[in-house]
Amino acid sequence: MDWNFLIKNKTSVNVTTDSRKVTPGCVFVALKGEHFDGNDYAEQALKDGAEYVIKGENALAELQDLARAWRRQWGKQILAITGTNGKTTTKELTAAVLRTKYNVLYTEGNYNNSLGVPLTLLRLTKEHDFAIVEMGASHPGDIKELVGVAEPDFGLITNVGRAHLQGFGSFEGVMRTKGELYDYIAEHHGTIFRNEDNPYLREMLELAEKNVNCQLSIVNYHASPMLSGTHLVGDYNSENIQAALCVGEYFGISRKDGEAAVRAYVPTNNRSQAMKTEHNDLVIDAYNANPTSMQAAINAFSNSSKNGLTAVGGLTSDSEAVYILGSMRELGDYTKLEHQNIANMLLERKADAVFLVGNEWKETTAPYPVFENVEALADYILKHPLDHCRILVKGSRSNQLEKIIPYL
Repeated sequence: MDWNFLIKNKTSVNVTTDSRKVTPGCVFVALKGEHFDGNDYAEQALKDGAEYVIKGENALAELQDLARAWRRQWGKQILAITGTNGKTTTKELTAAVLRTKYNVLYTEGNYNNSLGVPLTLLRLTKEHDFAIVEMGASHPGDIKELVGVAEPDFGLITNVGRAHLQGFGSFEGVMRTKGELYDYIAEHHGTIFRNEDNPYLREMLELAEKNVNCQLSIVNYHASPMLSGTHLVGDYNSENIQAALCVGEYFGISRKDGEAAVRAYVPTNNRSQAMKTEHNDLVIDAYNANPTSMQAAINAFSNSSKNGLTAVGGLTSDSEAVYILGSMRELGDYTKLEHQNIANMLLERKADAVFLVGNEWKETTAPYPVFENVEALADYILKHPLDHCRILVKGSRSNQLEKIIPYL
């Protein structure tokens, strides 16, 4: 569909999928979900002043078409970021670095799917110099769909790991899907930012170049030691930091200014976040959990305990190290194996105390208490308070482990 009639000569487009937020001149997208149908509110949206209503069975596809048309009219450069772990933190850090010189629009929260990406693009205005678009995936073809909407000029894959195996089928399926970003950038002669130390990314890059029969423009970075003085917890964040600094330097931001921006960044989204309560020191990473990120978080937390380090300060290696871990979802046939691997990892490290949330843990031989949900764990901690402990809180958003924080 030719959207020129709607976007020509405009400096911004106001789009909403919520009929309660319709304002004069906006575009209302009547999406249909499992428990709602926006088409029921299409007529009312027009009465409330909507300039145009996108409705019908193909409303999402038409929204994506509109976003693509708007992106083309905007006409400036976009960096797409995907990966199994670290993509949100890398997006946030990269935005922090680039904002020292540019007016940057970047994905808010977790708006990284087939709906979130077009809504992000439609927030672009002529005042923005650059855009960073995060892209998530749980099935083959997801990234191909998203790059087809955003049409990025630059691509960055943080890493690939064992996540969403139920949808991807295997680790190789993860690699193929994330690699769809490399394929697009290769086909359109863009530029890739790559961690040169990651062998999987090297393999994916070589495959993309072979498929397109061309040599990609590549800007490499390395996973250097963790930058000192940041608010981020866990040495695994060194890769995310180096990615952001690499992008910054490419766009003319000095290393010194980039590092200052990274040090000033304070995570507030339950990712690699340190918190000190009246009783304990917490490391909160409760927004995403898969086998790769779970292992990295446990390793970082365990190593800091051994070295007498803390995320916040005040407690040392004589403080009890406590692990509160939520179950990992969407692993399909790998569910039991991957949860058992984490349980074995905790046993090897002789964890002082472990509390597991989610029935998936019940299939393991872990000798730790398993709670059906976070409310059950909260009831237990009320009766058995934790004090003077270093606590890792790690799980998926679906576990809602952030609810346990007031009890710690």
